[in-house]
Amino acid sequence: MLKRLLTKSKKKPTSTISTIEKLHETLEMLEKKECLLQKKISAEIEKAKDYTKAKNKKAAIQCLKKKKLYETQIEQLGNFQLRVHDQMIMLEGGRATTDTIDALRTGSAAVKSLQQSLNVEEIEKTMEQVEEHAENMKQIQAALATPVGAAADFDEDELEAELEELEGEELEEELQPLSTLPAAPTSAPNAPQKATSNDVDELAALQAEMAV
Repeated sequence: MLKRLLTKSKKKPTSTISTIEKLHETLEMLEKKECLLQKKISAEIEKAKDYTKAKNKKAAIQCLKKKKLYETQIEQLGNFQLRVHDQMIMLEGGRATTDTIDALRTGSAAVKSLQQSLNVEEIEKTMEQVEEHAENMKQIQAALATPVGAAADFDEDELEAELEELEGEELEEELQPLSTLPAAPTSAPNAPQKATSNDVDELAALQAEMAV
């Protein structure tokens, strides 16, 4: 007994699709039988009418009995069709449920696999590396944008002293032509002297230097 049950359990289950197709075929077969019985009922009614006209009551009653039997079979076929419809509706609903569960199971497995490949610690570590690289790049760009020599440390006092020295040299250069002028006479001359051409040239040169 146990062996028989185990043997049955090893049998490959029929797929839902093939079962639904089989139910469709059975339903079509029942509908065809119903149509055939309807034709037979119509034929028996016609025979009963003919026998009634012929005053053959017994034969007419036999035709009506056959009609009743056919009607009983049609009623049975109607019940069979209802049961087949119920099975089809149940299987189609179950198939939709199964497909939905399979889709949800597949989606859950995909989400789980994604979570395993992207854990929180690795994401945080990656973000820290990205921020570090971005900060390094900002420092590099800032260093490249700095003008050459702008960051040199100069002594302000030394620069002030050098500037004063340059100003002193410029002042000496301006005063140097004045020291080369001829000395003024100690006593006034008895009579005005006429300026020579050399004196005029020296005076013009002196004025030109002073203007500079």
